[in-house]
Amino acid sequence: MNLDVMLGDLEELVVCESFSADHEAVARSARVVADQGLRRLGARPETIEIGGVAHLRWSFGTPRVLLVGHHDTVWPIGTLATHPWSLVDGIARGPGVFDMKAGLVQIFHALAALPSLDGVCVLVTGDEEVGSPTSRTLIEESARGCAATFVLEASADGGALKTARKGTSNYTVTVHGRAAHAGLEPEKGANAAIELAHQILAVSRIADRVNDGAAPAGPDGLGPATVTPTVLSGGTTVNTVPALAAVEVDVRVPTLVAQNRVDELMRALYPRLAGTRLEVGGGPERSPLEEASSARLFELACRIAKDLGMEPLRGAAVGGASDGNFTAGVGCPTLDGLGAVGGGAHAAHEHVVVAEMPGRTALLTGLVQAVLG
Repeated sequence: MNLDVMLGDLEELVVCESFSADHEAVARSARVVADQGLRRLGARPETIEIGGVAHLRWSFGTPRVLLVGHHDTVWPIGTLATHPWSLVDGIARGPGVFDMKAGLVQIFHALAALPSLDGVCVLVTGDEEVGSPTSRTLIEESARGCAATFVLEASADGGALKTARKGTSNYTVTVHGRAAHAGLEPEKGANAAIELAHQILAVSRIADRVNDGAAPAGPDGLGPATVTPTVLSGGTTVNTVPALAAVEVDVRVPTLVAQNRVDELMRALYPRLAGTRLEVGGGPERSPLEEASSARLFELACRIAKDLGMEPLRGAAVGGASDGNFTAGVGCPTLDGLGAVGGGAHAAHEHVVVAEMPGRTALLTGLVQAVLG
């Protein structure tokens, strides 16, 4: 792998800012990514616009291996002025360099080293950082029928591959009550805020019921399910019994069983105060990426890394979700975290250790070749 060429490609992607919320910027970025893919793969992608968001897909023959990445970032347009592209002492910096533009460079260079691309599909989405609302169906459709998905999200600490991820669910619990004058006749109202307090306490106990006393997993484990009330709203004026109140709930689960159990308990919530009623909206969003989905691919990666003379690979279970949750959710074996080695995703110290890029790229080449073979 020619590291200088890779770094030139990385700079090209980083200096084209692609904040998820700015669809025009994401479209510009998609054109840059498409041109880079054309240079490395010899083919122009299909550009798929959904809900104003630009996604890219290269397909060669009948896909059996899917490579997944995203070109949007969390960094607002103008961040380059304060966090410019730089390459100093083997460390590359800039908005999105680690999460996950270096991973895109590694995809293109890994595939360019293959004798044939027949059986490969590359999907680069434009809205992963906001939960993949427009690309989820595209990701799932692309993964169905494939023998493996490799996700080029950045690595875990120290370059570890991501062998498991928690699943996510989001809920909104809305309480409908009845307004009344808070000073003159509060007894004629049904206080949605008081009922919401009961519901927040009920929600806070759901995790204990799901985990059933299980102790948190070790430092590399996912840990237990968490069910966390977060954003609260309610009421209109200080002298009015609130007729409406709501709480948003963030859920993270290590297994599909736990995700389904949380959903069951959330939908079983019931009002405590007369005159109030509940509405529970939302539900599961990303299924967990369980270790069973990644185990064989991780073993394969370890063998290939050894043959390449690399340091032994490590696997890590992480709490954050990615598009790999979607591919695993449709039954496609999935290995995540194959992208850059570095750190600081979504933070001012975001960086990539560039010396690791050629080895990680060769590893990906070997993985694709082995599955296709």
